[in-house]
Amino acid sequence: MTSAPPQRPVRVLLADDEHLIRGALAALLALEDDIVLVAEAATGPEALAMALAHRPDVAVLDLEMPGADGVSVATALRNGLPGCRTMIVTSHGRPGHLKRALAAGVRAFVPKTVSARRLAEIIRSVHAGNRYVDPELAADAISAGDSPLTAREAEVLELAADGAPVAEIAERASLSQGTVRNYLSSAVSKLGAENRHAAVRLARQRGWV
Repeated sequence: MTSAPPQRPVRVLLADDEHLIRGALAALLALEDDIVLVAEAATGPEALAMALAHRPDVAVLDLEMPGADGVSVATALRNGLPGCRTMIVTSHGRPGHLKRALAAGVRAFVPKTVSARRLAEIIRSVHAGNRYVDPELAADAISAGDSPLTAREAEVLELAADGAPVAEIAERASLSQGTVRNYLSSAVSKLGAENRHAAVRLARQRGWV
């Protein structure tokens, strides 16, 4: 009787700009016999470069990273490395973030409060072709509904988040100042906010920007 060949370990990329968290997760995942960490990254562009260089089975991506967020990296990997399944881990899970992630082909959306053992289980499940969404985040996404903002309104509102004047927003978005004012006014109206600052706060709470 011929014995079955040993199963190849799941090759994982871990990307998180918080070095302490990334180091802790890497150390804990290293204890798993069937998971091997092939690369680490601290920024979005670095995560994409490491993934293309090492071709992991699963990329575990922090939602918020310098250069490009986890969803943007997942979108790029879906096109450039379709064999790599992606997961998002986050400490700021908002309904809008979840919907963007699922639209980008992300296979799992996990809060950073999950245990290392549970994370390893989810990695194995994702590698096997399954999906996982944290139940609480899924319930929040359903109750929040879809964003009423257009892509351009969301972009302009996000550029306004740090209090930038209209002229600066117009330059960064390659729009006229009048168009920027129209987008801001529309966003404020759709969100039922008192002003653009309140609109930014509300949109961020729901993950729409």
